[in-house]
Amino acid sequence: MMKNFGDMMKQAASLQKKMEEMQETIAGMEAEGTAGAGLVKVMLNGKGYASKVEINPEMFREDEKEVLEDLITAAINDAKAKLETQSQEQMKSMTDGLPLPPGMKLPF
Repeated sequence: MMKNFGDMMKQAASLQKKMEEMQETIAGMEAEGTAGAGLVKVMLNGKGYASKVEINPEMFREDEKEVLEDLITAAINDAKAKLETQSQEQMKSMTDGLPLPPGMKLPF
């Protein structure tokens, strides 16, 4: 019985190490969101923080203010959706082969 407990502890330590590696990998990811056929571009890092915003100069007109605000919002949401997809794919690839109960989702 102790052998099984020891094996469980080794698996738990291995799982914890994999989770830490996965979190580092996800934090290092970047995704670019675009809106308005590229008039606005936003780069988000894996933690969801914006690292860059590009706005086409033709959007700097007073009568385009609301459109620009909507495009920035849409570009951020586009980048966030791409990050979520990348994160899910990364987690799936890293958890393949781990002894997880069926239906268990990571992170916990």
